Amino acid sequence: MIRLGVVGHLGYESVSGVLRTLRELAPGLGLQLFAEPELHASLQDVGLLEDPESLDALVTLGGDGTLLRGARILHSAQVPILGINLGRLGFLTCCNAEQMSTSLMRFARGDYEVETRMMLEACVEDDHGHERERWFALNDVVVHKGGFARVVALHVAVDGEEIGTYGADGIVLSTPTGSTAYSLSAGGPVVYPTLETILVTPVSAHTLAIRPVILPATSTVTVRADDGPEELLVTVDGQVGTNFRAGERVRIRRAAHGVRIVRFPGTTFFATLRQKLGWGGLLERNQPAGH
Repeated sequence: MIRLGVVGHLGYESVSGVLRTLRELAPGLGLQLFAEPELHASLQDVGLLEDPESLDALVTLGGDGTLLRGARILHSAQVPILGINLGRLGFLTCCNAEQMSTSLMRFARGDYEVETRMMLEACVEDDHGHERERWFALNDVVVHKGGFARVVALHVAVDGEEIGTYGADGIVLSTPTGSTAYSLSAGGPVVYPTLETILVTPVSAHTLAIRPVILPATSTVTVRADDGPEELLVTVDGQVGTNFRAGERVRIRRAAHGVRIVRFPGTTFFATLRQKLGWGGLLERNQPAGH
């Protein structure tokens, strides 16, 4: 039996039907289901997901945000994640809801590949150098202002050497996996997801001289700000975080563990870019411009 954890987002209308299909398919595919507490009431006669280390795999039902949450639930457990996309974009997921049955069949017979993705470890240190918060991020760590419409000064250093002071709305520190998320919308480059680098991308920089930087994965990046806690926040994968106080520092480095993402043969990163980001190339030869 394959011990399969189930994590899902109840905000999607289709999730109840997907859960029902999953439960119907499980016995025939040799899947033993263990649902997170939020889903447990919707899946009768399945186990409760309590120990990620005991799982053989994890399925996430939702979008990229649900997969990111699933990665946090696993913590450091090296369990492959099979993402089923119920939303619109779904960059990290491997298939949509209509393809779930086929994908689960392929997974059950071992017809899949696993990509290991680098993660970031981020901690906030108070003005005495003591650790106050710690997280792991698959996509990014963002230092940004709250609701105030003004530029903030962020002092950025790499391995103890200051890069400079970024006058911007914020700064995104991302993995290659996160290069197609918030970093991309802030003007950062697209990086092949299985590479290991740390991207530093300013958000709405005050001067054009401030550009994104790609650093070795061995780097340790620190960010310090002079503004007060009422204005600055640290957000991890767009889901968790804390206030960022004057005199504190955010320290970011490669995590000791990665996340294992399920992919099926025949799917590629560039095919995903063409599909999800509309990289369709030139207009059809017979199609007039503007149509």
